[in-house]
Amino acid sequence: MIEIPSKLIRNHSKSSPDWLAGLSDDLDEYIDRWELTRAGDLLSGEASLIVPVVRRDGTEAMLKLQQVNDESEDEALALRTWNHDDVVEVLEDDPSTSTILLERLEPRTLNDVPDDIEATRILAELLSRLSAVPAPIGVRRLADIAAGMVEDAPGLIPKLADPAEQRLVWRFVAQVKELIPDSGSRLLHWDLHYENVMASHRQPWLAIDPKPLAGDPAFELMPAVWNRWDDLVATGNLSQAIRNRFDLMLEVTGIDRERALGWTAGRILQNVLWFTEDGDTRIEDELAAVSDALFS
Repeated sequence: MIEIPSKLIRNHSKSSPDWLAGLSDDLDEYIDRWELTRAGDLLSGEASLIVPVVRRDGTEAMLKLQQVNDESEDEALALRTWNHDDVVEVLEDDPSTSTILLERLEPRTLNDVPDDIEATRILAELLSRLSAVPAPIGVRRLADIAAGMVEDAPGLIPKLADPAEQRLVWRFVAQVKELIPDSGSRLLHWDLHYENVMASHRQPWLAIDPKPLAGDPAFELMPAVWNRWDDLVATGNLSQAIRNRFDLMLEVTGIDRERALGWTAGRILQNVLWFTEDGDTRIEDELAAVSDALFS
């Protein structure tokens, strides 16, 4: 039996106890199937078990075990669709379980780049290349995700205690409605923040852990805007720092400003709906600060 990382237990003990209970057997199965040797301590993301391994030919790799769901089922497909020089390489995968064997990267992310402006520029340059690629047929569509937000909004927005916050979120719903008919068809990462860009030997930086989506690249900006939050606060002018980071992303990617604002409103809406569904009655401070900086 393996000792499952505490993060996975915390995140999934209530929602997926059977998956957690089967992880030890699943690990043994793929170690045997792909002729691997364990080579380090167990790691985890928010929703996956990550195991350092060595292949039979001596190649170092990382075995990723995760549940099959809408986010994981097209991960290997997306990584194989993008340019090899921009993303972590898939060495093996099993679509039936979303288990993936990935190349071993360096234990450094864009969070480790001291200058957050430099880190944002690197991320934006990578985003430009990724979002130039058309999405494969069958990948989830942003249009459907956005329509789901609009459908869920009437049941969740009234849970916000502040009427002003309710009005703001309804404004975001209206912006998303306008964008749905032209939602795009590029292959989106959906979660391209600084920890999901890692260093490697073959390229300076590679994207990892996509949640593939077919849609408008303007939907991709928010993760970069509200991660590395302490760097924004440290400037002493939070609103201006948020605008500067947003503007830098637009400058590098060439994404249209109005569409970027519209889909960023959609990302804020999405997070507010998630949080209110979990019981929150106010907009989270970081989301409120981004809203104030970009939409006031």
